[in-house]
Amino acid sequence: MSDPNPYADDSYKWGPPQPQGNPPTMPDGQGYGYPAPGATPAYGYPQPLPESAATPGPGYGYPGPGGQPTQPGFNLPATQGGTPMLSLGDITVMNDSIVTPSGTLPLKGAVWTATDMSRTEEKIPTVGIVLAIVFALFCLIGLLFLLMKEKRTTGFVQITVTSGGRHHATMIPATGPETFQWVMAQVNTARSMSA
Repeated sequence: MSDPNPYADDSYKWGPPQPQGNPPTMPDGQGYGYPAPGATPAYGYPQPLPESAATPGPGYGYPGPGGQPTQPGFNLPATQGGTPMLSLGDITVMNDSIVTPSGTLPLKGAVWTATDMSRTEEKIPTVGIVLAIVFALFCLIGLLFLLMKEKRTTGFVQITVTSGGRHHATMIPATGPETFQWVMAQVNTARSMSA
């Protein structure tokens, strides 16, 4: 009973017929998934430039001939005059307008609001509980480990701007309890520029 199937004759009987000992190859010697030597690459492979493209343009993420990334106002449309003064999430305050993904708003008379949607939780970390249990055996000194606390802030601060009959809102993630104060300082700066 050492043989799993004593009636088998060690010949392959199931599935498609298999060639003896050679890995599968294409008829002209190319490997599976690669173009044949000298053949034009197919979809998914780098394509050669067409003859109409004498010199390739700049690659993705590189500036074109119009400017360098270090110049102020780089990649801003010509209709948005001024320089960027302040940025709050995806809202950029210029010296004469407010640029948002939904369009450009006039800066004068803009109404700014900020809403704190974050919360800070305070709890005893798992390490403190484990150390309290371990050291509780030694003169109840382990109970001092229960005084360990950790604070964790989650949520967002929402900023909305309304100007010229248009409205835009953005959310800034709260990284700590001081995030709302930082955002309010930025919003107050934008309010003073809008007056």
